[in-house]
Amino acid sequence: MAERKRVLLVVDDEGFRRELAAQLRLHGGLEVDEAGCAAEALGRLDGRSHHALVVDAGLGAHASSLCRESRRRGATIPILVLAEPGEGATLATEGASEQLAKPVQLALLLARLAAQLRQFELGDGTVLRVGPYQFQPARKLLCAPGGKKIRLTEKETAILRFLCRVGDRPVPREVLLDEVWGYHAGVTTHTLETHIYRLRQKIEPVPGEMRLIVTEPGGYRLVCRSGGAE
Repeated sequence: MAERKRVLLVVDDEGFRRELAAQLRLHGGLEVDEAGCAAEALGRLDGRSHHALVVDAGLGAHASSLCRESRRRGATIPILVLAEPGEGATLATEGASEQLAKPVQLALLLARLAAQLRQFELGDGTVLRVGPYQFQPARKLLCAPGGKKIRLTEKETAILRFLCRVGDRPVPREVLLDEVWGYHAGVTTHTLETHIYRLRQKIEPVPGEMRLIVTEPGGYRLVCRSGGAE
């Protein structure tokens, strides 16, 4: 069963935001969370995982701060900006992935969202920082300083990629099970724990110590990580 993508839409115009959110749900099959300002958006990013962020450049300086702060907190998701001519000229330097001119056509927005998601999650060029490693999800590969390469299984890659996307927040076991195996897979937490154990065996710098993937009450958290790298 394909994972349903969750998008955070940040627009201060409530009417436009609600209409666009409804269209994204109806025609894009997306889950859409809404925020009317940068502070609300950051709160939602902290409270729930998202696959992409769509920001209205009409937020002005707050749009820049939102992009910048999202990246500073380790967000590796695509950030698409909707901008009038002359707006958002500096947002690319603040972490925005792509800018679309308003009024944006829904079909174009959905197409660019899909393309960015593929690039970030599946593209050969996606490189994420995990502790001392360069993580290449598409190749199921971790590259350590000095050139050592660590091969990951499909599930190990999916687990690590999701922990990267969430950032430095604890992830409940049930959420990881849903994201990696799906609601109806019939997989128990013991299976997840086994995969986490094997992943730790591969990536922890000091055997037996939990420095990168730590156990939290009810789940796990990825630490010692910076934002995505090119």
